[in-house]
Formats: sequence, structure tokens, C-alpha cells
Amino acid sequence: MRRKLGRTLALILTPALGVAGLLALVLHPQAPPARSASQWTGLPPPAASGFVVPAPHELAALRGASRWAPVRSSVLARAAPGPRAHPVAAVSTQTPEGTTNILELLGPARVGRTGLWQRVRLAVLPNGTSAWVPRSALGGSVVLDTHLLVDRAHLHMSLFRDGKRVFSAPIGIGQPQSPTPAGDFYVRNVLSRYRSATYGPIAFGTSARSPTLTDWPAGGYVGIHGTNQPNLIPGRISHGCIRLRNADMLRLAALMPVGTPITVQ
Repeated sequence: MRRKLGRTLALILTPALGVAGLLALVLHPQAPPARSASQWTGLPPPAASGFVVPAPHELAALRGASRWAPVRSSVLARAAPGPRAHPVAAVSTQTPEGTTNILELLGPARVGRTGLWQRVRLAVLPNGTSAWVPRSALGGSVVLDTHLLVDRAHLHMSLFRDGKRVFSAPIGIGQPQSPTPAGDFYVRNVLSRYRSATYGPIAFGTSARSPTLTDWPAGGYVGIHGTNQPNLIPGRISHGCIRLRNADMLRLAALMPVGTPITVQ
């Protein structure tokens, strides 16, 4: 009797244990056995990252580097870094030609009681005027390694990139009664739509101002542009602007970005 009862319990429990074991495997699966590194050698190597961060470098490493920034909000430029300093000039977000106004940055920003202030070069008379504006009024800065040199004595122009000459050409400059002003300036904008062939195919506006033709439209800004009289170049032929033959002007336009500093000797 006892043997029959044992066999009966075994028949009942065996399927139950089998179901319990199956449930245990489903609910608690076993981790696959670890594989050695040698078993993965058939896989391809991981793909190289498409994003590469270049090594940082100091801006001072660029010879003749300059910086400029667009004007984000109209502001008063002041004689010192502070809201109570004497106002020097109003600075707007656009130039008289309708382009974004930019300012050359001179030195690092200075921390004041009301935040950061930046010294900038202004496109006002007298030429060479600089002043301070709140850094918050300016957009992000752009670093350039180009520099334009205008030699009035030899009626010649050269563009340098990182200290190396990349362009040169003869030029026309202002007549004695309306001379091209000397000093340090910067390229303020580039213009390509003119109704008159006098300006050639393209022109650069600069921060330089004529000290003699102050009643001209927008106040007598000095430009760099082409001409419809290439036979007059080189010479002292203009009202203060710097003229190039059209072919030279197109070459220069392909090499010189907006914001490039200009030295007129």
C-alpha cells in the first residue's frame, strides 16, 4: 500500500516540478557564459568618431591677428568703461548703406561695476577715435589674420595674411585738395550693387572718413572700389576713396574678408 502511494505522489509531483523549473528559467534567465577576448576577434573594429576637437591655440599665436564683432543693439560709445562716462558717439546696428554694423575690437574686455566693457574703433571724425561700449551690445567676435597696407607715397596696396603678402596692386588715391586720410581703419562692409560704373563691380566701405568732404552722403566715408577709368591708375585722382582697376578689385574681393584692419601710410 505504501509503495503504491509513493508511486502515485511521484507521478503527481514530477510534472509539477517540471513546470516550476520552466517558470524559473523564464522568470530568472541565466546569463550567457562569459566569452574570452579571443572569441571576439572576428568582429570589425569600432568606427572612428566623426567629431574631432582640434587642439586649442592661443590667439596671440596668430601674427597680426585682429577681432571684430557685430553691433547687436544701438548704444552710446563712451570715453571710459562705465555708464556715466562722457558719451563719444552713438553706435547703431546698421551702417548708412543698410548693412550690419561691425566694430573692430581693441584689446580685451574690461570688467566694470556694470559688467564687461569693450574698447572699439569708431567710424567717426576725427579719424582714429576709439571708445568703450558694453560687451552685451555686441555679438560674438570674429578673429582675422589679414591686414591691408595702403602706401600713398608709392600709390600701391598690399594685402597680408598671417604676415605673408598675398595681393598687391597699383592704386588711385585722393587729390591734394581731398586727400585719402592716413591712419588705422578697418573694412566695414562690402557692396556690389551700383547704378554707376564709376565704382566698378564691387566696393568695400571702410571706417575712414574724409576730413574735407563732410557734407557728402552719409558723411564722406572712404571706400575701396573699382573704376571705369583704369588708365588713370596709379595716380592722385579721387575725392579720397582708393581706386583699383576692376580686375584687381575682383581679386582683392576674393581674398579680403569684412573686418580686415587697414593701415594707410
